[in-house]
Formats: sequence, C-alpha cells, structure tokens
Amino acid sequence: MKIDAFCHMLPEEYAKRLFAIDDSPVARNVQKRVSGVPALVDMDLRFRIMDEFGPNYRQIINTAAPPLEDLGPVDRTVELARIANDGMAELVDAHPDRFAGFCAAVSLDDVDAAITEANRAFDELGAVGVQIYTHHHGGPMDQEKFFPFYEAVAKRGNKMIQVHPCRDSSWADYKTEERSKFEIWWTLGWEYDLSAFMSRLVFAGIFERLPDIKILIHHGGAMIPHFAGRVGPGWDQLGSRTPDSMAEDIAGYPLTQRPIEYFKKFYVDTAYFGAGDSMRTAIKFFGVGQTLFGSDSPFDPEKGPGYIRSTIKNLEEMDIITDADRDAIYSGNVVDLLGLTEKVSV
Repeated sequence: MKIDAFCHMLPEEYAKRLFAIDDSPVARNVQKRVSGVPALVDMDLRFRIMDEFGPNYRQIINTAAPPLEDLGPVDRTVELARIANDGMAELVDAHPDRFAGFCAAVSLDDVDAAITEANRAFDELGAVGVQIYTHHHGGPMDQEKFFPFYEAVAKRGNKMIQVHPCRDSSWADYKTEERSKFEIWWTLGWEYDLSAFMSRLVFAGIFERLPDIKILIHHGGAMIPHFAGRVGPGWDQLGSRTPDSMAEDIAGYPLTQRPIEYFKKFYVDTAYFGAGDSMRTAIKFFGVGQTLFGSDSPFDPEKGPGYIRSTIKNLEEMDIITDADRDAIYSGNVVDLLGLTEKVSV
C-alpha cells in the first residue's frame, strides 16, 4: 500500500468558480498555471496516471494553491472553502479505491468561520485534516489570533494540518528591487517560507501549548534538516547575536527543550522531486516515524506521474532504511496518524 499524503486537485465546481473570478490578480495567475495541468481537474486522466503505480496506490488530496484568502473578499473565500470541501468529499466517497481522504480548505480571513468549516469538514464530510499556508496576506502564522484555529484542530486528535508555501514574485530577492527574478521566489523562496513558518511556531511554543497538534510540512521540512547545525548549536545561542535594544525580537514562549527538538516534532513528506540525497537527510533528521510518503503530484514536468515515480525510486534505493521503514513511510505512518485503517484495507 502506498498512500500519497500530499497531492493537489481542483474539484469541478470549485474549478468553475475559480476560473470565473476576474477581479483578482492572484486568481488570474493561477488560472494560467492550472490550465497547463489538466490532471488537476480531469479525473479520467488522473486515474490513468495513477494506474501506473498499481491498485494499492491512493492519494490524500487538497486544493491547489493559492490560499483562498488571496481570491477576494471574505464572503467569497468562505463560500469557496465550502464548495471545495464538498467537491473533494464527493470524490473521496465515490472513489475510495483512489483517494484515502482529503484535507479541507479554509479561509483564515475569518478564524471563527475557518474553525466552523474545519469542524463541518471533519464531522459531516470525513476530512482527515486541513490545509493552510505559510502566510496570511503576507503576515506570520504565529499571530495569537490563529491559535484558536490550531487548538480546534489539535483537540480533534487524529486530524492533521498540512502546510503549503505561498509567496509570489512580489517578494523581491533584494531590498533594492521590486520583484523576484528567475522564479527565485518559487525555487528558493517557498523553502524559506516553510522554514520560517516552522521557526515562528516553534518559538511561539506551539508544541508546548498544544502537544497533540499534528503538522505536516510540505517539501520534506524544507531547509531545516539541511541546516541542522544552525538550527541546533546555532539556536542554542539564541540572543548572542541580538543587541539589548532589540531584545523584543527574541522574546518568545518559554521553551523547556532545545529549539532543535521541537522541529523534530513536525511531520514531513517526501516531496523532494527526485532529489534522493536531500530526502535521505530529511529522513535522518526527522526520523522514519515522522515521515509520510508525499509526491506533490501533479506539478511535475510530466503533469502527473513524474514526481510519484521519482519519489518511489528514491525510497526503494535508499540504503539507510529497512523494508519495514519503507512500509511505514509509504502508508503505516499516515494510517496510524489519521486512523485510516478501515479506509485503506486492501
């Protein structure tokens, strides 16, 4: 069994609404990108792609970026969340042999509405988690106003929060410029965003305050495992580089462990796009038990199967894990994490 824990799609009605938006630059940009990835909306094509990986390959689905908050006023984004979740639930119910579950869309412009929609998705639609992004209108996700949302998901026990990056070309590479060039905002910026998100939540005490929270970070934990020396011994010296006049910059929640130990509490996927050495480093850092098979399909150059195939190849060739470890990464961890035993029986 292989359960691909981080795959994107656009349910039919949600896609129609998305393509009808004409007053949002973000929507226009995603309309262009999505039109070149037909497996996001064409389920017949998607199923043919999935067939390459056998009858025991299934996906946990979510809506493709951008964040709902970037698609217009709050009443529209709250409605879009409901439409997306209804559509994903219908697909999961209709094709249990293809989809092991879905992570709900929410609009955090209205935190109370987001909690209500997440609970509806869990209780009425069977969602296994929710997807959020690394920013909210460019602002950090450790703001206190979001903690009721984190708490609402954490108390559900076997539900996870998937985290996806979301910066665009308006985030310049240098202070002297107005836009990012050469898609640096995507190639490197998204990995910085994920790493900054993790860091801000760690120092906000997310795992101290909500020890039961389950957060899945896309792209294998981004930069964190590859800079373990700076995250470890470097952050053990927190404050040594900050003048007294800027003490508020390092004033966080009182932590009882080294910062690096909290980073290891995140779950991560294997969406490394074929970079096996990077995946190896992430697995060594986070551990087999915190690693879920995830491909980021269908955003590969083949528009569907490429990243699935390369991720499986990396895992099959990796000599630091056992066959039992591979089984855990492919499906065992996510089944245990989300209580999927009945849904994924062969």
